[in-house]
Amino acid sequence: MKFQWVLILGIIFALLVAIFAVINVDPVTVNFGFAETEMPLILVILGSVLMGGLIIGSVGLFRLFVTQRKVKHLESENLKLNEQLANAEENRTEPLPSRTDYRRTAPDGSGE
Repeated sequence: MKFQWVLILGIIFALLVAIFAVINVDPVTVNFGFAETEMPLILVILGSVLMGGLIIGSVGLFRLFVTQRKVKHLESENLKLNEQLANAEENRTEPLPSRTDYRRTAPDGSGE
């Protein structure tokens, strides 16, 4: 459902940008820092929206890549810990202490 709302909002935004761009077709001077050129404002608007979309998309892909790496790392760590737990349970000869026994022996426990 969330994806549908994002898609609908994206379509509405694209329509608003397209209408805004079509209304503004007057030629403008664009200064690139090293050169000046005159082009229709519609191209400047659409180019700016395209560049903004590419920048946002690349940042999103980078965050996705970092998150996927973190998930893989955490999954491998979880697997190692589960293996250690299984080995510890196999090698255990005496039962684990109860919660009250642990509280009595814990360094910060009140001892009741």
